[in-house]
Amino acid sequence: MTRVALAGGGTAGHTSPLIATALELQRLDPETEVVCIGTSKGLETTVIPAAGLPLELITPVPLPRSLSWDLVRLPWTLTRSVTEARRILKQHGAEVLVGFGGYVSIPAYIAARTLGVPIVVHEANKLPGIANRVGARWAAVVATTFAETELPGGRVLGMPMAREIAHPAINKAEARSRFGLAPDRPTLLVSGGSQGAVRINDAVAAARDALLAGGVQILHVLGAKNFDDSHRVVEHPTGARYVPVAYVDHMAEAYGAADLMLGRAGAATVMETAAAGLPVVFVPLPWGNGEQARNAESLVEAGAGTMIRDAELDGATLVQHVLPRITDPDGLRTMSQAARQHHPPDAAEALARAVLAVAEGSQETRPE
Repeated sequence: MTRVALAGGGTAGHTSPLIATALELQRLDPETEVVCIGTSKGLETTVIPAAGLPLELITPVPLPRSLSWDLVRLPWTLTRSVTEARRILKQHGAEVLVGFGGYVSIPAYIAARTLGVPIVVHEANKLPGIANRVGARWAAVVATTFAETELPGGRVLGMPMAREIAHPAINKAEARSRFGLAPDRPTLLVSGGSQGAVRINDAVAAARDALLAGGVQILHVLGAKNFDDSHRVVEHPTGARYVPVAYVDHMAEAYGAADLMLGRAGAATVMETAAAGLPVVFVPLPWGNGEQARNAESLVEAGAGTMIRDAELDGATLVQHVLPRITDPDGLRTMSQAARQHHPPDAAEALARAVLAVAEGSQETRPE
């Protein structure tokens, strides 16, 4: 029996590959025991239990970017969080820790290091976050999504994701019917990521009538915090429908329903849509070090997608980018073919096998 701990949280960019890897570990070896480590601040509190995986919580350790009380409290908070992570690793007899980044990962990495538990790191973005830059120094395996990612010992495995994204279990008409969409209309999927994106939502609100008038139906994932009773299905005289939802549990179905997507350029979105062969109009989040724009660069250069700067996004610009593309079936097929060339197949299986190999080595070197 192999015991694996997986740490990651905050957004879907961390939780989605964690869940995919955990489920793949159990598929490869049903006797594998997994425990997931997160904090109360992130998406993991809902999506990890929903996937049927056990979740343990530790104190979040946000890393302050300026002089503040958070910086003063950092040593105490980090010590507390590391102590909690050590308890979880010891209690579950973890033979390897797999980290995916986010606030939870630094204390988990430190805890594993102090206990002699080997570490595997997966970095989703082209530009690695601080947690994974720390963890990579101690890791037995460092897996990356992009070849351009610079981490010590990094090797490209791709983005772990749900198997049904690259290998759909239902066809396009079935996927559309699950969202109350017509089977034969051009379909735009809009999603600003797990937290939603107000700027994208506002632009879609401004462009909605023009898109519906053009016969384009819209599946709009607003994000739970942006969704309220005012968001209702809209029927246009053309027959096209606008269908707003707060969140989608199975993005494979949403990808399968769409001809084109409008969304951010988080690593999970970039690689999942590439695997699904779904063309995207990317609107990268303009924060941080510009990592979202870099995530999508290769797809845009290959003709698999297009990009709008966040500051330039409005209703008119959205219509100009979407309407000519989504009503051009031949162009969409070309974009889809280009997208599929940018995702290494079966990344979840590759990472899971690497984790099991590290755990096996840990078992062999463990004192009797």
